[in-house]
Amino acid sequence: MKEVKDPVHRRSLLPWQRTNRSLMTEHPTIRNAMHQAVAAALGTLDAVFPAKTDAAIEPAAASFQPSPRLAEALAFAVEKHGTQARKGTTIPYVTHLFAVAGRVGESGGNEDEMVAALLHDAVEDGGGAPVLAEIRKRFGAAVADIVDGCTDDDGGSDKAPWLERKKAYLQSLSLASLPVLRVACADKLHNAESIARDLRDFGPTIFQRFRGDREGTLWYYRSLARVFGALIQDHPDLDPGFRILVRDLRETVAGLEA
Repeated sequence: MKEVKDPVHRRSLLPWQRTNRSLMTEHPTIRNAMHQAVAAALGTLDAVFPAKTDAAIEPAAASFQPSPRLAEALAFAVEKHGTQARKGTTIPYVTHLFAVAGRVGESGGNEDEMVAALLHDAVEDGGGAPVLAEIRKRFGAAVADIVDGCTDDDGGSDKAPWLERKKAYLQSLSLASLPVLRVACADKLHNAESIARDLRDFGPTIFQRFRGDREGTLWYYRSLARVFGALIQDHPDLDPGFRILVRDLRETVAGLEA
C-alpha cells in the first residue's frame, strides 16, 4: 500500500525541520555526527531558555543607503587584484579587501570609506599613480584621498626599501585624516588577524613570507598598535566603532608577541 503523506503535518513543521527531514530521507547517513550535535543542542533548550513568546524586532535603519558605487568599486578591485593571492598563500587577495571593507562598515564608516577600503591597495599593488588618477575620476576626490593616504608607496614595481617605506608610513599617520585612519586601522587589523591565525596554525616559519622577517614585522605591528592607541588620546570623542577597531588591533598585536 502506498504511503499517504500528511501535508497538514508537513506545513506545521518549521522550515529548518522540513529541510532536515528531506536531507535525512535522501541521505540517511549524511553528517551523522553533526545531526547528533544539533539534537543535543536542541535538547538543552528548555533548561536554558525560559518560555517566551516571539516578539518582532524591527531592524534599525542603516547609517547610509548603499549605492551602486560599492558594486563598481568591487568590480574595479577584482580587475586590479583578481589574479593575486595573499602573501605566502593561495587565498585570493580580494578576500582581504572584502574583510577590510566589512570592518570599515561595521565600525560606522560611510560609503566613501567602504569604497576606499575595497580600493586601498589598488595604487600600491595595481599600477601606481595612474590608478590613483583613475580612482579620483571614477569614485571622487574623497575616495581617492583616502586611498592615497593608505598607500605607503605609489612607485608601482619600483618600490623603496621595506624599512624606509614603513617608517615613512608610520610618520604619515599622525597627519592623516580620520577617514584615512579608519580604513588604515581596519586594514592593519585584518592583516594582524591573518598573521595570528597562520602563526597559530603553521608556526613562526610564516614570518619568512615578510620582508621584515619576524623581528621587523613584529616591530611594525607593535608600532602601529601604539600609534593608533595614541589616536584615542588625541581624539577623546572618537566614535565607539572606531575605538573598537583600535582596541581589536592592540589586542591582536599583543597576541602576536605572546
